[in-house]
This record gives sequence, C-alpha cells and structure tokens, in this order.
Amino acid sequence: MASTPGTPRLLRAMNDRAALDLLLEQGPLSRTTLGNLTGLSKPTASQLLARLESARLVRQSGTSAGRPGPNAKLYEINGDIAHVAGLDVTPARIHAAIADLTGKVVGRYELPTPGRTAKGTVDRVMKAIDGALGDAGLTKDRLYRVSIGTPGGFDPTTGRLRYATHLPGWHDPHLLEELARAIAVPLEVENDVNLAAIAEQRIGHAQDSDNFVLLWGEEGIGAAVVINGRLHRGATGGAGEVAFLPLPGTPLVRNVGRNNAGGFQELAGGESVLALARSHGLRARTAQAAIAAAVNTPGAGDEVLTEFAHRLAVGLAAIVAVVDPELIVLAGGVITAGGERLRALVQEELADLAVPRPRLLLTAITTDPVLSGALQSALSTTRDTVFDTAGPTSRGRTD
Repeated sequence: MASTPGTPRLLRAMNDRAALDLLLEQGPLSRTTLGNLTGLSKPTASQLLARLESARLVRQSGTSAGRPGPNAKLYEINGDIAHVAGLDVTPARIHAAIADLTGKVVGRYELPTPGRTAKGTVDRVMKAIDGALGDAGLTKDRLYRVSIGTPGGFDPTTGRLRYATHLPGWHDPHLLEELARAIAVPLEVENDVNLAAIAEQRIGHAQDSDNFVLLWGEEGIGAAVVINGRLHRGATGGAGEVAFLPLPGTPLVRNVGRNNAGGFQELAGGESVLALARSHGLRARTAQAAIAAAVNTPGAGDEVLTEFAHRLAVGLAAIVAVVDPELIVLAGGVITAGGERLRALVQEELADLAVPRPRLLLTAITTDPVLSGALQSALSTTRDTVFDTAGPTSRGRTD
C-alpha cells in the first residue's frame, strides 16, 4: 500500500534515505555521528540503524578504535545487496564492469570485437556481461540492472540506432527487445558521450553545474548537453551529435547521414587532427599520439595546438550561442592529450568568438569515462529502488 504524505512510515523512509546517502558519501559512520548529521536523537538514530541493518542495507564495519572514550560501532552500506553492470561498446571492443551498491568496481571484462559481422550482437553482449560477473565471482542472479553505452543514439520512435553507421549489428529495430530478454533485468541503453557527462555530473567537475556541455574528442567529435540538471537527448536521440554541425573553414557536407560526417568532424575529428600534425612535420599513428607529441615539441607543436584550439573553439562558439552553458568540460583522449595548454588556448580563442563566458575545464574522469557513466547511471536508479524503505521491498538480488 502506498504511503500517505506525512505518515510515520513516509517520515521514517525519508530519514532512512538521508542516512543511507550520508553513508554513501562519507563512508563508515557511528550512530552518534549519523545522528548529528541527520539531526536525529540518539534513540531515533539507533532505531534507524537497527531497521536498516535488519533490512541488510547497512552492516557493521568495525569500531572507532584509537579515538578518546569507548569505541563506537561503525556502520557502512552493504554493497553486496545489489550489483549493476555497465558496458562501453565501440567498433573494436566491448568493455564491461560490475559494481556493487557502493559504486566499488568488483569485476571487469574486455571482449575484443575487431571486424565483427552484424550477427551475434546479443551473444557478444552476454559474453561480456558473463565475463565481468565471473571476474567478480558472481552469478547472473546477483545482477540488478544493466546500462550500455554506444555511439549514436537509439531513436525512441523507431528503436533504431542512429548516427553510428560504423557500429555493425546494432541497427536492428528489435535489438533492444532481444537484449532485454537475454539480460532479464532492467536495461538502459544510452549514447556514450551522454554517459561520460553523467559521470562528470555525479563524480566529476559538473557536480555543482545544472547547465553544462561536455565536448568529446576522439576519432569522432561529439557532445552531451545537460540543461537544468537533466540530459537533453532531443526528439530522435540526436542532441549532441555535433560532428554534423556545419562550420566555417570546411566545405558544406551534404547527405551527412549517409556520409556519417559533417563540418565539425571534418574540422576537428581524428583524421583531420592527424593530418594537421603531419603537415607540421609531426609523425604519429593516431590523433591522440599526435596531440601528445605536439605538447612536447616546441615550435611545430605550438602551431598544431594553436590551430587545433581554434578549430575546437569554432565549434564550441556555435554550441555556446545556442545553449549558453555555465560550464564546458573537455573530454576524450585526443582533446585531453593536449592537457592544460590546449584547454587554455581553447578558452582564449572562445572568448573572441562567443559572447557568453562559460568556465572551461578538462574532464575529471580520466579513466573509462563512458564505463564510469554507465555504472553511475545504473547505480542511481538502483539505489532509488533499493533504498526506498517505504516501498514494497528494499531488498536487492541477494538470494
């Protein structure tokens, strides 16, 4: 039966959630400390902890040894009560990870997929999930939710993947249904750059920013747009597909859907960056390596960084004119290879091209940002369910 606003059951649930969030943020806490932080009396805090411990949401984690006075019992979130999976899908591999309810990564698995055909996508996804579960020492029945990040975006009206022709096997309109049946737990599939933005929003530089843009630079250029604290996906899932943005300095690309390219991609995508570096005598196999070499090569490297910063700023100026964000986060291996020098050059150039003056920061998520975002997204929804002590159940998959 649903709770009525103001009832003791609902008030208890609100206190429970506040305590659980504090334990997530600050780690093991004593009853006294938790009571002080929540404003609850000692008896009420004791009842709360007993209730959460009985529901297996929290567990004792030792004592406050070494402090003056009697040792106090410390309590922490029971991370084993629920686990989630995150997947980062690219044309070359599927990287999967398992996290417990605290966010601790307990298992990983990487499945190489070079030159794969369009067949067998569901089997490959399941193999990656099973591999990560095996690394964690878990079975599938311990899994609560799965979040998958892919290039492009799934059109909510057709179920088809758009803006990612380079990802074979993911364009069947029935694929999401087939994946959901095979995985057999709640599934979410999200654009990879959007997931990088979720990671930045939850554990990175954008935690205090309700309106920000994350610009992603790898072989392709992409962006994620967050407005009023929520991802803006657009009508067809294509918001942020700025690779197709027509920009001065490049020929106008027509039939961009068929060519899978556009102005910003032609200006600042991986191939263009590599060509830029080579035109200045820098030799590298990848765009990321080229920008890293530019940072360490006075003269020619300075020219490459200056030109690359100009190209990024041209695209950002168009985005800023429409979105007017308070923060821009620069992410992706090619951009971050330029480090603080490139960031400062982009900031300076953007100041000449746009009226708004958003803050410009390098990403705080330097390792597996898409995978981190997938886990953070799955954890957020899972915690809302598992931590809801007023609902019909607050138990995860523990049997």
